Amino acid sequence: MDLTLYVKFFLGLVAIINPVGLLPVFVSLTSHQTEAERNHTGKVANFAVVVILLVTIVAGQHILNMFSISLSAFRIAGGSLIAIIAMSMLQGKLGEVKRNQEEDREASGMESVAVVPLALPLMAGPGAISSVIVFAASHNTLMDLVAMFVTVVIFGLLSFGLFRMAPMIYKVLGKTGINVITRLMGLLMLSIGIEVIAAGFKGMFPNLLG
Repeated sequence: MDLTLYVKFFLGLVAIINPVGLLPVFVSLTSHQTEAERNHTGKVANFAVVVILLVTIVAGQHILNMFSISLSAFRIAGGSLIAIIAMSMLQGKLGEVKRNQEEDREASGMESVAVVPLALPLMAGPGAISSVIVFAASHNTLMDLVAMFVTVVIFGLLSFGLFRMAPMIYKVLGKTGINVITRLMGLLMLSIGIEVIAAGFKGMFPNLLG
């Protein structure tokens, strides 16, 4: 088993989901909560993200087969979506592709924001789900599945730790610091998207690209 492959998978999750960039949103959505309630919200949100991604790992290939979608075609579509989100992050934004005004209005009227909109669609959004499906379809042995499960759980624990320290991190970094990190993550994410698109084209046109 190539550990560097799963380090790359982990870093891809960090770049695409970008928990640091979501800290201002988390602080804003939980501003009315006590510290205990905020920690509970962070725990539920990250647990939901882990569950969503684990289900995606197991069911992703079956979904593609159900709709007769080739992995190469999905790579191109998923890579394009990742690139679009990355372009938005490079501008210091979360990206309207992750949420819309209706979801924002719905969130503002909800007491619990852990699952919607935090877990879905802000964290386990289309970009993250697409990335996981592509990776899982390419590495589908039992050992690969176990390694992906462990990687997703580690990511969930890291993200939960960041959310627990959200007020302190947000105070130290400030809006400017978080925007800088978001742009760096966006650049990394754009590179991942381009790689995924290139692999998709290579799969669809092997003779054309040599």
